[in-house]
Amino acid sequence: SHQFPLGLPLLPERRTALIDWARRTGGLVLEDDYDGEFRYDRQPVGALQGLDPDRVVYLGTASKSLAPALRLGWLVLPPALVEEIMDGMAGRTPGVLDQLTLAEFLGSGDYDRHVRSARLRYRRRRDALVAALTERAPGVRVTGIAAGLHAVLELPPGTERQTVRAAAWQGLAVHGLSMFRHPDADVPPLDALVVGYGTPPDHAWAGALDALCRALP
Repeated sequence: SHQFPLGLPLLPERRTALIDWARRTGGLVLEDDYDGEFRYDRQPVGALQGLDPDRVVYLGTASKSLAPALRLGWLVLPPALVEEIMDGMAGRTPGVLDQLTLAEFLGSGDYDRHVRSARLRYRRRRDALVAALTERAPGVRVTGIAAGLHAVLELPPGTERQTVRAAAWQGLAVHGLSMFRHPDADVPPLDALVVGYGTPPDHAWAGALDALCRALP
């Protein structure tokens, strides 16, 4: 899958190192594959859970592919944790009808058809975003766009805060990358915006792009 907010997958050596750490320390890795259905320019990266099912808990959700209001997700657990987790979740699971509806949606093939259609729609939005920025904001570098529902827009140094304010003035809800930065991080800060493209309705997307370009330095 890919990481939020930068949108990049773990390199193979980092994946191996993470599994080695879990085995060495007895730790658990939580692999949150929250929007792995949406890939555009590359083949899917195999789940980390496949490298060591006893050390990785795989989490998935229908929040991005269907709707967050459904509150439906799933866990692929190490066998040793199944009983403990099930006991802890007793009485706190989603409604049975919602679960059965999703199961029917999956089993019928309709979910796969829905995801393929959504993937095409979001890819077109992403392509429109990149094209608009290339034409109107050539000084902005776009990264993290091979998968997911957001892009990272790298800005000139020292312009992140003013750009977030300008975007808000245009009626846009975007976040600066610094919002996700750990206070003890030892790498140089990067001025950037994290821009999602999954929310606006289709008829409003062109206007949202125009407003975004007006806000950029």
